[in-house]
Amino acid sequence: MQNTSSSNQQLLSGFSVQDNELIEHALAIIAQIPEPTPYQRPKGTDVAAILMDFRVDVETILAAILSDPRLEELKPKPDIAKQFGKTVAALVKDINWLNKLNVYSTDMTAQPNQAETLRRMLLSMTQDMRAVLIKLAYRIKRLRILPKEAYNVRHFIAQETLDIYAPIANRLGIHQFKWELEDMAFRYLEPQIYLKIAKSLAAKREKRAASIDHFIVLLQQHISIETINAEIYGRPKHIYSIWKKMQRKQLDIDELYDLLAVRVIVDNLTSCYAVLGIVHSTRQYIPEEFDDYIANPKENGYQSLHTVILDSQGNRIEVQIRTREMHDFAEMGVAAHWSYKEGGKHNVAMDKSIASLRKLLAQKDGDVSLDDNFNNELFRDRVYVLTPTGKLIDLVKGSTPLDFAYAIHTEIGHSCRGAKVNGRICPLTYTLKSGEQVEILTTKDIRPNRNWIDPNLGYLKSSHAISKVKSWFKHQQKDQNIATGKAILDKEIQHLGLKGVHLKDIAQHFKLADNDTLLEAIGRTDINSRQLAAFFKIPELEPQHPVTVKKKPDSKSIVTVEGIDNVLTTLAHCCSPAQGEDIIGYISHYRGITVHRKDCGNVTNISPEKHTQLIPVYWGTQQASHSVPIVIRAYNARHLLNNVAHVLAQANIHISNAAMETNPDFSAVLSLTIQIENTRQLSLVLSKISQLPNIVDVKRKT
Repeated sequence: MQNTSSSNQQLLSGFSVQDNELIEHALAIIAQIPEPTPYQRPKGTDVAAILMDFRVDVETILAAILSDPRLEELKPKPDIAKQFGKTVAALVKDINWLNKLNVYSTDMTAQPNQAETLRRMLLSMTQDMRAVLIKLAYRIKRLRILPKEAYNVRHFIAQETLDIYAPIANRLGIHQFKWELEDMAFRYLEPQIYLKIAKSLAAKREKRAASIDHFIVLLQQHISIETINAEIYGRPKHIYSIWKKMQRKQLDIDELYDLLAVRVIVDNLTSCYAVLGIVHSTRQYIPEEFDDYIANPKENGYQSLHTVILDSQGNRIEVQIRTREMHDFAEMGVAAHWSYKEGGKHNVAMDKSIASLRKLLAQKDGDVSLDDNFNNELFRDRVYVLTPTGKLIDLVKGSTPLDFAYAIHTEIGHSCRGAKVNGRICPLTYTLKSGEQVEILTTKDIRPNRNWIDPNLGYLKSSHAISKVKSWFKHQQKDQNIATGKAILDKEIQHLGLKGVHLKDIAQHFKLADNDTLLEAIGRTDINSRQLAAFFKIPELEPQHPVTVKKKPDSKSIVTVEGIDNVLTTLAHCCSPAQGEDIIGYISHYRGITVHRKDCGNVTNISPEKHTQLIPVYWGTQQASHSVPIVIRAYNARHLLNNVAHVLAQANIHISNAAMETNPDFSAVLSLTIQIENTRQLSLVLSKISQLPNIVDVKRKT
């Protein structure tokens, strides 16, 4: 109880009276929790005590105390938002999520980018950067009490720390946490190596300190003569970083020269080089170990002078010389430091968040005005989800299960017909959230749906997936256009009674590379019948039956023909054109002008001699209702028709025909004919239907 009281007293130091009242209130809540014996998990008060060394604000201390896992057992639970504010409540929520997250596995490091993806996921899921700081403090405390755990638990926690949490601490510039996380984790993973290095350092500590102190005194004397203002101190080395360097350079600890290290911080750039000259004039230096990172900064922007000298005893001492600004950047410009160490890319949002965090740590008193700066902007545009085997997939924010399928493999995307999210069937337009597990349901039929690339329907978010679908249709369209072009050309040649026509001659005339390119252009109508007729030197065909268009009395057509909006028109039943779609008119002898969609098969495959009966038409301004057939596929037929009818009724859309087929596995196909005004209305209603439970897909019937 005495230790607890002392710890609580520490939490009250350095804050205002008002802040202390809030902390005491939080401590009083925690004191009500029945404490199981023994309790081998970090307590909120212990974590808050660790954070006091960083002089954080009162909200961070409150959140650390109130995120104590034992608070879940308290009945009734306190209303944190009401008693301590929304910011503290949001922090507690983030910390609880981080403490409960169970995604890491020890084989992640063997999979490309998996550990890095998990780090990004942790950062993206927190709304406030201070939650990450508190989580790191939780991990520090967990490592300190880890000896009480079983061996397999110690090994797992230690490995997770090295793979995930130490790099995050490094990334955020919290070097004190980074060093302690690394050293304690290394101690549990490699206890014998850790002990050997520790003993070696202890055995030579006095000798090493004497060498450093002697050099510092000598250097300070020479610098004083030149009236240069400088701060000089020995730079400590940590056991894990020593071991990493031993591994990297394949050296024994006795062969590592930079166990002896001195740092010199001066006021300006000129003084940097002046001190370098003094160092080299007072002691022999090793030329090949000299690096001028001021004239040639590292890729991350790091600047400093590095040199290695030999003291009077023959000991190697590494000397780093830099200005205060360079030092602050090296210590606090953590995004750049991390980029160099971990091979990442510079991120402006990361710099901003880290700068805010470091500013908080530098404040003696909490600064309420900083709160807005702590919104986590790191990786906010990403979402991280899991495969059924536990692999993390990094997607753009707003991605759907269909985006996930294409991220796994293009063919899985093409053959996707449904998805389960956390074990439950979800529509393909469902917006994924970080941490969810996704399973894709596929079919042997590799055939994407054109609705997937309709931006109004919300099937796909990522440009990668959209390009894959478009590429598939482009390839399919190419084959179809070639077949259509061949049919058109054959009919043209047959109609004209020509013989001995060579495709390569036609292709050369139109400056096309090969026969397939020619046929594709004809099928696409890039080359029309008039151009072909001109090539064959045949006069263009004139319509044999001119049509006089009659005006329909007392009614206004929804289609305009050549600028005249009161003509007799008929919408073709073969393609059911809807307002907003590209259309074309066909002059018939008995029904005036029949209006088709431009991509209607009856139009694209029309014989060349009838091309002159095609006429430009346009939609008028009058709203009208069009019959459009749609097909809905679902995993379960139960309530399907009622749910769909409800959506359509809300949109004020009339159903003129309906038919449903059910299968033994309860899946169903619902065919409807609906009355819509334009393609935008159709797109929106198809989107709403696709979001209903158990829907596999919904599309316009072609």
